[in-house]
Amino acid sequence: MKKTIFFFLIILLQGCQYFEKKVPKKDELLNKELKKINWLEVDEFPSTLHCDSIDDKITRKQCFFDFMTQNIREKLITDSIKILFPKLDTIPVKVTVFANASLSFEPNLLKYNSDYDTEKVDSIIQSKLSYFPSVEPAIKRGIKVKSQFILPIVLK
Repeated sequence: MKKTIFFFLIILLQGCQYFEKKVPKKDELLNKELKKINWLEVDEFPSTLHCDSIDDKITRKQCFFDFMTQNIREKLITDSIKILFPKLDTIPVKVTVFANASLSFEPNLLKYNSDYDTEKVDSIIQSKLSYFPSVEPAIKRGIKVKSQFILPIVLK
């Protein structure tokens, strides 16, 4: 009987060690999770009301870029650009969609730097694109985030 109780206590004490698990530190868990995240891609691209009904991610992305290109082109193709810069056929525009759904447009005229007054082109773009249709920001892991991309706007 004493041997049975002694044997039971030994098994009980030894068995408790199997239940002890090392709890990982929160910094280790955080670093491990941060390494898993691809910071160069978003889960959902920015979107507009026009493209929200599309379920396919690639088609929705293309719809958004087509919408942005078409709207920017329509606003920039006015007489002022044509008269001031008749030889300018394509303007690369850096578009920033902020997390609060505001937009920023910046012409990228590095290759035309000596040919055109970039400040004048920038001011025209800012004035023409000041009233732009609403855009929903990109989403990364359920959070609205800032995204940037360059759209080549063909004027001719």
